[in-house]
Parts: sequence; structure tokens; C-alpha cells
Amino acid sequence: MNGPALLLLLAGLGVIAWVSARARAIRLKVAAQATGRRGAMHSLPGYHGWYVALWTLAPSLLFLAVWGQVSPGLVTQAVMESPAAQSLPADGFTRSAVLGEARAIATGKQAGGFNPQSAALVEPYRAAISHYAMAGAALAVLLAFAGGAYAFTRIRPDFRARTRVERLVMATLMFASLIAIITTLGIVSSLLWESLRFFSMVNPIDFLFGLKWSPQSAAMGYGNEDAFGAVPLFWGTIFIGAIIAMIVAIPLGLMSAVYLTQYASPVVRRWLKPMLEVLAGVPTVVYGYFAALTIAPALRDLAAALHIPGASSESALAAGLVMGVMIIPFVSSMADDSIAAVPQSMRDGSLAMGATTSETIRKVLIPAALPGVVGGVLLAVSRAIGETMIVVMAAGLAANLTLNPFASVTTVTTQIVQLLTGDQEFDSAKTLAAFALGLVLFIVTLLLNIVALRVVKKYREAYE
Repeated sequence: MNGPALLLLLAGLGVIAWVSARARAIRLKVAAQATGRRGAMHSLPGYHGWYVALWTLAPSLLFLAVWGQVSPGLVTQAVMESPAAQSLPADGFTRSAVLGEARAIATGKQAGGFNPQSAALVEPYRAAISHYAMAGAALAVLLAFAGGAYAFTRIRPDFRARTRVERLVMATLMFASLIAIITTLGIVSSLLWESLRFFSMVNPIDFLFGLKWSPQSAAMGYGNEDAFGAVPLFWGTIFIGAIIAMIVAIPLGLMSAVYLTQYASPVVRRWLKPMLEVLAGVPTVVYGYFAALTIAPALRDLAAALHIPGASSESALAAGLVMGVMIIPFVSSMADDSIAAVPQSMRDGSLAMGATTSETIRKVLIPAALPGVVGGVLLAVSRAIGETMIVVMAAGLAANLTLNPFASVTTVTTQIVQLLTGDQEFDSAKTLAAFALGLVLFIVTLLLNIVALRVVKKYREAYE
């Protein structure tokens, strides 16, 4: 029996269990009411139905999840014990290749094989897969019947089915809420482990404060001295994502939010706000093409006309300008919602005191909406720091430590992609440097979030 058919069968058993248990609970309720005990049933019939259905489905589904991990090994072991496997080569790599090819042919993923020995193992594989699939299906159905029968026998008027079901739902919700925490812990632990391996090869002081980034020279055997100085990468990330892009995004985003909430008519707002938010849905590769083919050449010609030295067709200014336009909706939407959420009484009180509309916006609305504005700015900064495609296409890959916005620079995320692209050895300092860069980026983002929370808390207390 294949997987979808088995899952459909189990779902059908779960429905039958729910209906049967609910019907039995209804009969018990009617019998209790007939004898004058109206409060005898602790839980509604639906809870009894869900209790029995969960006992029918949960054990069988857990068994199938475990069986899916165990059965491939059992299938391979059964094939290895067959007479056709006696002629397999002794070399482990070749034997694994033959077995994998035979399994792919047996499961229909591959029409034919390149190795003649795999053809003899196809039928043993099919027989073993069919045998263990039937065994797993039979055990799953047996567990479903056993779990359902056990739960069905517990249905009685005083049984606390609602409590049991709600506890299970609460445990499920708690597990769902812990997934993000567990994932974050896994990411941090992997970054820490790989970063420690990197720092065992490279001095952390040289990495954090070095001014030369050249991991390729270290990979070619010229040594690690002065090859992993990440300051040019940190500066490029700040220069593009936190300076140039923010200079574009924060004023334009905040002014557009002020206009849409305070000055625009309902018709204009209904058209302009969706058009502005469309910018957030444009793929970053489109922004990259626009920056590389339109903005960067124009800026290069402008720098040449102004006789600015070091001008390049790949520049930090081109990437930063386009990135700033891309993240305008992040600032604008958060600021728009925050300004609109300010109580109307504060605006009316300011105007009643004789303040103009602009003074009300600057001295009342913006300070009151500052937590949301700060949140939007930090969201935009995080988005800009993590951007890769625009930087690759418009800013280049050169790790330069320069203040010239017309020069080529690179960022941390771009170098992470470059270091991990292709066939890499994960025991070299060149590859492990990507994890160290990721750890630094993670710590910086965490510190930004902490600062933002403190700012939000301070102004929220002031305007509550």
C-alpha cells in the first residue's frame, strides 16, 4: 500500500472513530437526562469524539514517521542478505553507488542503470520494499485500531475528555511556538561551532580589525596572515545598507507616510498607498538589473564629468540608491500605520491650541508615533544589510575601504555567498570565514534590535 492510500485510510478511520465516539457520548447524555441527572456529563460529545479520533490517529502517524526513517535500512539489509548481493564489490563507495542505482530503478525514479550489477538487485529491492511497506501499513492500521478501541472504552459520563483534548491542543501550540526558538538556537549553535573552528585557525583580532580581505590568497597557500581582515566588508555593509540606503529611504518613506495620512485625499490615498507598497514585491534581481544597467553607468558618467577620481561602473552609490528605493515601503508602511494609530484627540488638541498642521506633525504626531517609525527603520536596515543581489550586480566584489561612493565595494552577505558557492572544503579557513561573518552579522542585528526595543519602550511610556 502506497503512502497516500495509507494516509487516506487512516484519515477515514479517524473520521469513523470521531463519529462513533460522539454518537456513544450522545447516547450516554440522553440516558443521563432520562434518569434526571442533567449535569452528569462532564464534557460535550464533540470532545469525546476528538479524544477517540486523536488516539486513533496519533499513535499510527508517529509510528509511520519513525518507520519512514527505519525501513530504508531494513530494506538495504534484506537486499544485502539476498544471493544477488553476494557479487557486490568490496569497495564501499562502489557498493553504495550500485545499491543506490538499484533502489532508484526499483522505485521508478530511474529507468535504467549504468552498472550491470544493479540490474540483478532490482527485484530483491522491489520485494523488500513491498514487504516492509505492507508490514508498516499493517502495524499502523493495527495501532490505529488499538488506540481507538482503548479510547472508546474510556467514554463515560464523568470522563474528562475536554481536559485531555485541550491539554493536547495546548501542548501542540506550545511546540509550535518553540519551533522558532529551537531553530534560532540551532542556527546560533552551528554558527558558534563553525566560527570557533575558524578562529582556531585565524586570530580573532586580525579578523575583526584587519584591513585586508583576501581569502583566495590564503586558500592558495600563501598563509593566513593579514588575509582575513573583515573591516572592509563591515564598512561596505554599513556604507551601502545603513548610510546611503537609509539617506534615501528614511526621508522619502517618512514624508510619504506623512503625506498619505495628513494631506492626501481618500481617493489619492487609495491609489498611492498600493502603488508604493508594490515596490516591496519587486524581485531584487530586477532592482539589480536596473542598478547595473541604468543607475551605475549614469553615475559613472556623472563622476567622470565632475572629474572624481576612482569612479567605477560598479559603485556603492548605485547599489545604495536602488536599495534605498527598494526599502521605502518598509519605512512608509510602518510609519503610516503608526501615525494613523495616534489618537485623534492629540491632533485636535494641538490644533485647538493654535499650532499649525506642520507643527502638529513635527511636535505631536511624529513623537507619538516614534515607536512604529523606529520599528520600520530597523526593519528597513535589517533588510538592507541582508541584501545580496543588488550589491553583487551593482557594487561589485572588491573589498575596498574607501569613502568614495563612486568606488566599488562589497558587503558581508555578498562575501558569504561567494565563499560558499561551488564545491568547497569545510575544513579550510577560507570556507569557515563565511560562518564567522554570519556570526558577526547576527550579533550586530541582535544589538540593533535591543537598542530599538529600549527606544520603543522609552517613548511608549512617555505617550501612554
